[in-house]
Amino acid sequence: MTAPRSPLALMFQGTGSDVGKSLIVAGLARAFTRRGLIVRPFKPQNMSNNAAVTPDGGEIGRAQALQARAAGVAPSVHMNPVLLKPQSEIGAQVIVQGRAQGTAKAADYQKLKPALMAAVLDSYGRLRAEADLVLVEGAGSASEINLRANDIANMGFARAAQVPVILIGDIDRGGVIASLVGTKAVLPEDDAAMIRGFLVNRFRGDPALFAAGMEAIASRTGWEALGLIPFFTDARRLPAEDALALDAPTPAKPGARVKIAVPLLPRIANFDDLDPLEAEPGVDVVRVRPGTPLPADAALILLPGSKSTIADLADFRREGWDIDLLAHIRRGGRVLGLCGGYQMLGRSLSDPDGVEGPPGTVPGLGLLEVDTVLSGEKRLVAVTGSAGGAPFSGYEMHMGVTEGPGRARPFALIDGAGPEGAVSPDGRVIGTYAHGLFSDDRQRAHWLATLGAPPSGLDYEAGVEAALDALAAHLERHVDLDRLLEIAANVPHARA
Repeated sequence: MTAPRSPLALMFQGTGSDVGKSLIVAGLARAFTRRGLIVRPFKPQNMSNNAAVTPDGGEIGRAQALQARAAGVAPSVHMNPVLLKPQSEIGAQVIVQGRAQGTAKAADYQKLKPALMAAVLDSYGRLRAEADLVLVEGAGSASEINLRANDIANMGFARAAQVPVILIGDIDRGGVIASLVGTKAVLPEDDAAMIRGFLVNRFRGDPALFAAGMEAIASRTGWEALGLIPFFTDARRLPAEDALALDAPTPAKPGARVKIAVPLLPRIANFDDLDPLEAEPGVDVVRVRPGTPLPADAALILLPGSKSTIADLADFRREGWDIDLLAHIRRGGRVLGLCGGYQMLGRSLSDPDGVEGPPGTVPGLGLLEVDTVLSGEKRLVAVTGSAGGAPFSGYEMHMGVTEGPGRARPFALIDGAGPEGAVSPDGRVIGTYAHGLFSDDRQRAHWLATLGAPPSGLDYEAGVEAALDALAAHLERHVDLDRLLEIAANVPHARA
């Protein structure tokens, strides 16, 4: 099929969260890019603590960064103009076009939406101006009619920008016929009319057994059946955005030589730092859930990033993990704190301006001779440097400044910036603000050698690229891509 007239757009919404919207958009971005189209991903509103730093000096959801990579372009703040980063059960930090604009409780955020729509449409217009095709990802469920007023994430955006919608259902969780047909039933008529077709994702077994199911959905909704997508096993090789992914079981590694334990705190952030370690055949990454002690046989305890460090530190202590951590160190184990984890390892954490919650100061774990003062200014920057004699590239994304005598023993040297992080006198406890360390094969190999894991020769970034190519090919086989382009061009369905 010839390239479509520029610009076109298509929106993918879901019957619920975690139905595979992000990966489908990433796979389609790679597939259409391989056809020679200029593709841009776009998500009007995202809610995630797994974020990426963009070259234009802001932050967006990790999924949109992966989608940009799939399309062969650098990520931009305009690919995700509104990002919500939960800090509590009812409140979140609000990021607009890459920059923090303060915090809002859920009820207050609803009042902000009309003003935010202007930023959403501005960013969308910028992407349309440079693309043949914009692939738009919705958020949560299309059927959340309780949130429809002033919506900017799903049908509110689709209607405002006049973008046709494809609805995705997840058969793996069950009830996919009811979820798709039920969405049609609850949507206002004008919203339902925006949906032109549907996809059923994560199918297992013989597709012929669900042919009648696809026909039933189409007849009850009037929407086109555009594909039954089999379960894509290699999805685990791609960075996940939703913390729900942390609940998924990880493949057993009975022959692993090194165990790395990661306590799963309620406000964990940038947990894709774990992905390269989980990809290593000789490493068993144990996600330690609340109610479970830190394993005594771990070689490394890794404290991950946090969107609300003081609150997560309180939860860490409530679980008794502070006691487990001291026992781990007495046994000769190692500790690495990344970003929020680094802040927890210090002597104190101060929040004089109430950035994360009530103003105040709390004692840290006291394993590094540093103190952290939180502030409203966020550091967002890509970094390169070296640590332990091995080079690395990564990024910093944090609020607060950490100082103290422990910084006289830095973890790394950052190019153009100097010493970074802190190391305990015995070298067993390390804190750093650098995310993405383990994505760099050179730095990861250094850590694994230190921990006693055999070299694997894993090329992590090449693995991500191969998985994106495989995902694109998977969708080419099971989705009518030509028909998607026709829908984006508003070509009517030629019924038999």
